[in-house]
Amino acid sequence: MATKPLGILCPQCNTPINSWARFCSGCGIDISVITLVLEHAAASTVEAQTAPYVPEVLVPRLGEFLIQREIITESQLQQALEHQKKQTTQGAGKMLGETLIELGMVSRPNIERAIVGLVLELQTALQASNRQLQERVAERTAELEEALKKVNEINHLKVDFVSNISHELRTPLAQIKGYVVLMSEGMLGELNSEQTDAIRATVAATERLEHLIEDLIRFASAARGELVINSNVFSLSDLAQSMVNRSIGKAHKSNLQLKCDIPDQPIFVRGDVEKLSWVILQLIDNAIKFTPGGGSVTLTVKPNPNGRSVNVTLKDTGIGIPPERIPELFQAFHQLDSSSTRRYGGTGLGLALVMRIAEAHDTRIRVESEVGKGTTFSFDLPVAKQP
Repeated sequence: MATKPLGILCPQCNTPINSWARFCSGCGIDISVITLVLEHAAASTVEAQTAPYVPEVLVPRLGEFLIQREIITESQLQQALEHQKKQTTQGAGKMLGETLIELGMVSRPNIERAIVGLVLELQTALQASNRQLQERVAERTAELEEALKKVNEINHLKVDFVSNISHELRTPLAQIKGYVVLMSEGMLGELNSEQTDAIRATVAATERLEHLIEDLIRFASAARGELVINSNVFSLSDLAQSMVNRSIGKAHKSNLQLKCDIPDQPIFVRGDVEKLSWVILQLIDNAIKFTPGGGSVTLTVKPNPNGRSVNVTLKDTGIGIPPERIPELFQAFHQLDSSSTRRYGGTGLGLALVMRIAEAHDTRIRVESEVGKGTTFSFDLPVAKQP
């Protein structure tokens, strides 16, 4: 097979260079730089001899480089700079290389070779810097991967601990709840009014603790990827009304209006009815908790204009959330008010679980809020035919 002819000689080392090569095989200089220099050199033979062009703009600190290579002296450089400054004030400013040639201190070939040499040095320094940067990036990437591995290990340990301790708490709580119920129903003897009030408070506390433990177990299962969605077609209208009816008592205790806005015709969707019931109930409880007395909480179910999905919206007139803090809502074990004197209790798992269940249904929770005016949570579900 015939080889392509050699094109030019490298001005740095005079090695013949193939016309298709990117770098000189002798000194490694970038051929594009040589090409640019040769183009300008060729152009300079056409231009007026009094003002030939030297591609000095390609490189910085040419004067320092010429001194280091002992092509000129420090005094010659200063003389050239003074002459250059004087020419500039007269409107005929030239670059340093042209000035040195004009003063007879350096020949044009020497200037061009110096420029190529300086470009080669800069190229070598850039390559070395790139290698160092790549090494540092690789080191940093390895450090981050190791740190991520440790974080994942810690998260797994935390999830396992939460799961184990939650299951361990469930057994004694069931016994406590059983005896408390027996006492509240008078099965273990009659109670006076004070004892009855105390037992009612205990029952409420055990139910609250039971809900918290169930949330912990749900979260641990979801975090381990064990969140199974049992998808079926069901009436979202009936589910929404049921969750509102279930929460009416709690809303009245907080002096709130709890309203349900659903169409007259049933709307059927596909999803896990148990988990979606929990999501809606959690959003209602959350709205009641953060809405002062005299306010309102409204659950709305409305088909979207596309006809393929239905929108579920829970709107309250509560305390609201600063927009920049909305992403924190879905962080597990996180409370916006983390002080020891915080007014609102909870594990900080409710909305984290809500988000995971929504994602498992291929939807997402949207949040809009304004401090002092309330918050709106919404998500969409696919419409299904009535079974």
